[in-house]
Amino acid sequence: MVAELKAALGDDLRIELVEGARGIFDVFVANERVFSKHEQHRFPEPGEIGEAAARVRRNAPA
Repeated sequence: MVAELKAALGDDLRIELVEGARGIFDVFVANERVFSKHEQHRFPEPGEIGEAAARVRRNAPA
């Protein structure tokens, strides 16, 4: 997952692990949640997080 995020975000990548409880696994890009295990009831598929990160980056204001 780190490799696909680096490919999508390059040097803009900053990863922060925040320990949670009850199996929470959320991924945020630019303060936007792009994946929630709680909402999806599953872990992300390969490539899914990188695609979401790239989509957020394309839509971000310059």
